[in-house]
Amino acid sequence: MAKFFQNSLLQHKTRYQLLATVIVNIITFGHGVGVGWLSPTLTKIQHPDSPLAFRVNLAEISWLGSMLGLGSLCGNLTIALLIERAGRKFCLYLIALPYACLWVLIYCASNVYFLYAARFLCGFTGGAGYVVVPIFISEVADSSIRGALTSMVMLSVDLGILAGYIVSTYLSYHVVPFLGIIFPVAYFIANLMLPETVPYLLKRSQLSAAENSYRYYRNQTDARSEESSKLNFEELRTAVLAQQTKNSSPLSYKDLITKPALKGFAASCVLSLGYQFSGVFSFINYMSDIFKASGSIVDVNTGTIIIGIVQIVGVYTSTIFVDIVGRRLLMLLSTFGVGIGCIAFGCFTYFAQFHDLSDYNWLPLVLMIFICYVGNIGLIGIFFLVLVELFPVKIRSLATSISVIFLSILVFGTLKLFPLMMHYWGISITMWFSAGSALVTFLYFWLFLQETKGKSMIED
Repeated sequence: MAKFFQNSLLQHKTRYQLLATVIVNIITFGHGVGVGWLSPTLTKIQHPDSPLAFRVNLAEISWLGSMLGLGSLCGNLTIALLIERAGRKFCLYLIALPYACLWVLIYCASNVYFLYAARFLCGFTGGAGYVVVPIFISEVADSSIRGALTSMVMLSVDLGILAGYIVSTYLSYHVVPFLGIIFPVAYFIANLMLPETVPYLLKRSQLSAAENSYRYYRNQTDARSEESSKLNFEELRTAVLAQQTKNSSPLSYKDLITKPALKGFAASCVLSLGYQFSGVFSFINYMSDIFKASGSIVDVNTGTIIIGIVQIVGVYTSTIFVDIVGRRLLMLLSTFGVGIGCIAFGCFTYFAQFHDLSDYNWLPLVLMIFICYVGNIGLIGIFFLVLVELFPVKIRSLATSISVIFLSILVFGTLKLFPLMMHYWGISITMWFSAGSALVTFLYFWLFLQETKGKSMIED
């Protein structure tokens, strides 16, 4: 219990770190709204009373899903090129514009290509945000609360997905964009008050700005703490300088093939493959279709909203425990739980084809609640935290960008294939495939994943 209060996010010295985390996560919340908007909207635009002047078929639905991954890939590449050249703050400002444009496209949609472009921009926002936001937070946060603050990225995404489920279910199609466009405006204005991160400013030899940033994020404004602040800042400056001296040679391909780098890339590849092929992200995007195929008694939109709430509880659980029990244990529990849950879900839908299981038609909802909860305490909730902490300091920005690019390619592929797998394989085999992927990931993590709790963001 003492450790819990020691790591409290409401300590005086970490108050502005929490504020900064909340502000930058406005855009990840908005991205979640864009992701959650799709599932109930697909039901509306396939209905005879569609609010749009056109209908969509199975092929167009799979493209609507997969455009998110294509946009994410472009967002990753853009930020990978800019994050070290232009800085973290510039990249944070940059992603407000495409997010605002996606709601304009949704409102004005006269054919399916408008929706393709909107989903592409939603993916671009997420892909860019998933690179720069975790790096920004990890560089402003104390190591004692870095896990909790970084896991808020996925907490805000899940809150946004739930909000997207609700507003697109109960509000008119053309009302939702007016609410959605509020987020990029609020996000851009709020970001004006945040300084650039200390490590980036020190790398650019902007000592005065770096010291001001350090004092802001440590909330050290009174005279009594000024001497302590200067001493701690000098220690940080010395650590950054020592790391720069150690890594004085320009970044080259040889830095990407050192043993620590290769171990980081191997872990990130398995992490990304497990995240996507376990199906937890695809379930979020096609939740209504899953409930229809499973024969659940629960209304598909109500079930989707319930799952949205469960996701938030799952990520919040990871936020509480990630700096107490560590990253590795949460990942092991998450991958094993998803594997077992998907096996059970597949077995239910398989036997329901041959036996009358109508007395148990509440079971698909319960199983999906379990799958999404355990998925969010690890695979989803702390994915980007673990990803950032896997790599050596010198290659961290580039390696994180490369890893998220790989993830985006997987997102494109899995979201494109998932509805086709459901159509041609059936829900049972699709679930068993997801279960196998999750359990293979569990085995790798059990054997090879190292704990990264407390790892320095300045030194290797």
